[in-house]
Amino acid sequence: MLEPRVHTFNMVLCLSRAMDLVSPGLVNHHYRVAYIAHSLATEMGLPPEQRSDLLLAGALHDIGALSLQERLAALAFEADYDSLDPHARLGALLVGGFTPFSGPASLIRHHHLRWDHRREQVPLGSYVLHLADRVAVMTRWNAPILNQVPGILDRVRSEAGRMFSPQLVDVFRGLAERESFWLDMASRSLDSILGELAHLGTMEMDIDQIIDLSLLFSKIIDFRSPFTSTHSRGVAALAEAITELFSFSTSEVQLMKAAGYLHDLGKLAVPSSILDKPGRLTSEEWAVIRTHTYHTFHTLQTIEALRPMSEWAAFHHERIDGRGYPFHVRRKDLPLRSRIMAVADVFTALTEDRPYRKALPSGEVIAILRRMVAEGALDERVVEEVANRYEQLDTARAQAQQSAAWEYRELGEASRAQTALAKETSADM
Repeated sequence: MLEPRVHTFNMVLCLSRAMDLVSPGLVNHHYRVAYIAHSLATEMGLPPEQRSDLLLAGALHDIGALSLQERLAALAFEADYDSLDPHARLGALLVGGFTPFSGPASLIRHHHLRWDHRREQVPLGSYVLHLADRVAVMTRWNAPILNQVPGILDRVRSEAGRMFSPQLVDVFRGLAERESFWLDMASRSLDSILGELAHLGTMEMDIDQIIDLSLLFSKIIDFRSPFTSTHSRGVAALAEAITELFSFSTSEVQLMKAAGYLHDLGKLAVPSSILDKPGRLTSEEWAVIRTHTYHTFHTLQTIEALRPMSEWAAFHHERIDGRGYPFHVRRKDLPLRSRIMAVADVFTALTEDRPYRKALPSGEVIAILRRMVAEGALDERVVEEVANRYEQLDTARAQAQQSAAWEYRELGEASRAQTALAKETSADM
């Protein structure tokens, strides 16, 4: 199997698309901000590297808003800076964890800062991103876009020198004269338009970078809840370790690790209130949960080089007997790596604390796995390999989850430290 070469921005579009699934009010929000920010940068004559950074920053700008409430609060045009800054801070920390994204991270950090509160160390791109974000929140996705232009222009002009830089407002006014700008922004093909813009300047990734960026995705997926803060890391470690027991190449084993990081990508569309619920889910809540693998599959399917991986990642709730969800794939059509992922997911879930129970001991975990084989859910060969090497595999899972838990704490401490520093700086001004 040849190692896939994936365009970075295509991976970013996957994450943006998944983040915006959480509410109809957020449809294409990240795409629109990315497009507006890049268009402003182009109109200003900024160099290609800065345009690329703004494109990526726009596509990821609300990545630190881990709850639906935070995302919806950011849609208010005059939302309070102090209430929005925490997610900008956390987003910058998360994005900055992937070294190639240090430029976009610096822009995300202050993307809610008003012009009349400007600070010397804040890059111009943050103010461009702020204007792009506020224009995007004023657009209504279910109304003709050209009819909205006069009202948006009036509002932006009225905030020149206050919310926005007067120079940036002038740039925006020139850009807004073109119907094509608005029609592109409202287009159902905006992802294709953004893809063309991205191919002008951003990089392709090798397998190591795919894994690193998939790890970043897993943090966004898992860090929304203390109960899932290490889950994808455990599944990825197990998927990698179990796959090594079968006759797969090194690159295939590494891609299974990336698939483990991404297997719950669709849970970005599931409200935290459901993920954290300590009691039994209602039928309506369970219906929402069952959508997550569908979203994982179709989000990853948009990247041609990763289409095989989309099955390994998204089929982890399919069953050998065809009674799984959401596609009801039967044994003959269920790839071995999808079966491995299913076992890795169940194993990890059983060995970690959940809102409704504590982690289970080894004997009980093995008994449940074997019972699921008897019931037609899991692959017998995979489960027996796991049972025979339980201690080895559980150690790999535990070490990965301990590392994730440490990073989760470190990220929280760093975010709190930045909050304290920001308050001290404000008090001195």
